[in-house]
Parts: sequence; structure tokens; C-alpha cells
Amino acid sequence: MNTFEKRAYCDGYRWVAGVDEAGRGPLAGPVVAAAVIFPVGYQNSKINDSKKLTARKRDELYKTIWEDAVAVGVGVAEADVIDRINILQASLQAMREAVLDLSKIPDFIFVDGLYTLNIDAPQKALVKGDALSISIAAASIIAKVSRDRIMEMYHRQFPRYNFQKNKGYGTAEHRRILKEIGMCKIHRRSFHLKNTDVLQVTIDWS
Repeated sequence: MNTFEKRAYCDGYRWVAGVDEAGRGPLAGPVVAAAVIFPVGYQNSKINDSKKLTARKRDELYKTIWEDAVAVGVGVAEADVIDRINILQASLQAMREAVLDLSKIPDFIFVDGLYTLNIDAPQKALVKGDALSISIAAASIIAKVSRDRIMEMYHRQFPRYNFQKNKGYGTAEHRRILKEIGMCKIHRRSFHLKNTDVLQVTIDWS
């Protein structure tokens, strides 16, 4: 899992960051990104792609990563930003913000996916990087847990949508509720729902 980091260290880089995001697919809520820099040579066999871990294991590793990392940064793009600039650009913006949030300036960045970031630093995009790079995998865990906690906070504000359970994803229950009562302010209006008659109104349950 740290082969790419080792190559960067061998090339003389010290502060190597991995960047990933969570929440590109949901119908509601933000996309959240994280960036992580580990000490040179760091290893932890438990760190893996967040999608392959249970919620309990993610929570445990979230704490470990914050304790072991040299620096951790988080970036958030809310639903209105996603609607304005599209989900890809919002994801890249959140990842850029996560890198800028780091307390150390990275001298090399591994980015999950197809695209690099608008940052003046050497970078490499890694498709499925969360399964290839320990720093990207760690970033995926931080991003996922951070987003889940944000959605749990939104659940308290908008309890009828059951965000605590669905985290904004388009479950059958979530789509049924959208048909019944329409959207709230954190729904992504640019995401078109097929075969549904969703009310295009904003409900303020605060």
C-alpha cells in the first residue's frame, strides 16, 4: 500500500500527501475531501480503501490517522456549490481546499482519480488510488467519516429525510420521502432523479 510513497521518498520528496473525496454520488449534502501526510516510511496494514471497511473500523482508523499523521486537512463543497459548478469541479475544489488546509506544505501529492489539482506542486493522479496508496486510503477514511458526521448533524436539522441512515444517498426510502415532501436546502438540484416525481420545492424544517 505504500509503494507509490516509497518511490516519492526515493526521488527526494519528504512531505507526501494523499488526497481523496467522499460523497460524489448522493442526492443531498456536501462532497467532502481530505488530505493526509504520514511520516516517511509509515506503515499500517489496517488502513485500506474506506469502502472496504466497516463503519466501526473507519471510526477507529479515523482516530489513528489523526494521531499518527504529520498533517491532516479537510475541504468541503456544499450542495449549492455542486449545483453551481458541477460535482466534478466541486470535488476538485474540495480536494484543493483539503491540501491547503494541511499544516505542512506537501512537496508531492497523490490524487485519487483521473485529475490533478490546481496547486503548484508535483502531482500524480491514481485511478483507484485508495487501493494503491496508503496516504490516499487514509484520506478516503478521513473524508468518509467527516462526511458521515456532517450528515448526522443535518439529520438533526432535517429529521424527516433520515440522513442519519442514508447519508443523503438515493435509497428507496429517501426517494419516497422526496416524492412526498420535496427537497430541503441541502439537496442537489442539479442531480436529476429518473422515474420519480420529486417536488422541486425547498422545505425548511429548521
